[in-house]
Amino acid sequence: MTEIQYRLEQKRRVLGDFPGPKSAALAERRKKVVAGGVASGVPVYVADADGGIIQDVDGNSFIDLGSGIAVTSVGASDAAVVGAVAEQAAHFTHTCFMVTPYEGYIELAEELARLTPGDHEKRSVLFNSGAEAVENAVKIARLATGRDAVVAFDHAYHGRTNLTMALTAKAMPYKTGFGPFAPEIYRVPMSYPYREEADIKGEEAAQRAITMIEKQIGGDQVAAILIEPVQGEGGFIVPAEGFLPTLAAWAKEKGIVFIADEVQSGFCRTGAWFASQHEGVVPDLITLAKGIAGGLPLSAVTGRAELLDSVHPGGLGGTYGGNPIACAAALAAIRSMEEYDLNARAQRIEDIVLTRLRKLAEELGEQSIIGEVRGRGAMLAIELVKPGTAHTTKEPNAEATKAIAAACLQAGVVILTCGTYGNVVRLLPPLVIGEELLSDGLDVLETAIRQA
Repeated sequence: MTEIQYRLEQKRRVLGDFPGPKSAALAERRKKVVAGGVASGVPVYVADADGGIIQDVDGNSFIDLGSGIAVTSVGASDAAVVGAVAEQAAHFTHTCFMVTPYEGYIELAEELARLTPGDHEKRSVLFNSGAEAVENAVKIARLATGRDAVVAFDHAYHGRTNLTMALTAKAMPYKTGFGPFAPEIYRVPMSYPYREEADIKGEEAAQRAITMIEKQIGGDQVAAILIEPVQGEGGFIVPAEGFLPTLAAWAKEKGIVFIADEVQSGFCRTGAWFASQHEGVVPDLITLAKGIAGGLPLSAVTGRAELLDSVHPGGLGGTYGGNPIACAAALAAIRSMEEYDLNARAQRIEDIVLTRLRKLAEELGEQSIIGEVRGRGAMLAIELVKPGTAHTTKEPNAEATKAIAAACLQAGVVILTCGTYGNVVRLLPPLVIGEELLSDGLDVLETAIRQA
């Protein structure tokens, strides 16, 4: 495993109250020109970032446990990515692959064919965002099958475009007031082990969903089943073992395209290249983004050749899809993932964080606000509940979740929240974070939880 060299000092440092004067001045400028609908969870403005550190314009250094929502897995300024971007930009920044193509797009598609699950023949098409990838995966499935219905799940998040809003389960802030939404979208129950009313196995939870699909839609009418192998915005929900394989097997039997949305869980985030691999699931199509390109905007749909090749020429694409600079960044990021063995590093992060937080939950006892600590690799979460309800009503505690995030920020640690009920702290550290820095961040988080 190659030792990682950092450009910035990997230490937390908070100089005083914040936002500092420079961040405050930027906030005032922002109010005059940036749409109010764009919200930022942290009120400080970034000047530099490297490894597990974010440095703001006032000189504070924060421990980054968010990675720009699982994007900067190789760090926010990985030397290989920076070098590849500079080299490509010196030649050409854009030509549009649909006009005059270039090798980088092909080389990245070759890498995606190599890395994604399954040994079948594959094709890829590149886009800009996760939502765009999901939308095109649905297009491909509908055209290939000649069917219209698409099945999504409770607690799902798939994006902010019209179709992906319809696929997303949570109303506020993603859907409220933005309808009407795309039709022929159907929602069925997810496997959510912590919140199941009874002890239900993964296969049973899958059969519950399948029965609902058969009754409400009919399996022969479904174009695609779309699922996050580990749900993201919904609360970092890891389905019970057996849930995904059972669904995938039924989909294959019915001629349904099984789409794994790995936008957040892909590229070493869960300790495997893709979260589907933890149970040996081979999706027909897989949607990718976030960690793919070291911070540059890029996404992809990769899958069975016969599905992607069923689309007529010109039916897929976009002006910026597979931009040459983004492709160069992705190729460099993949090389860094392999060189640093980020799958092993993600597994080590999981071991450190889950061991420590589960011990904390045990120490806090019956009145603990920690309902569950869960996740895979460096995609980890703490579900918070009202005191004393962790083993009974499991009443969500959104207030404590907000208070913990605020306390961590005051102490110099950036964490993110999520969950259908707004009661989940999610941890997405860069996979290149040092163990000493991670431990310091967990010290701060533990203190905030005890205080809450």
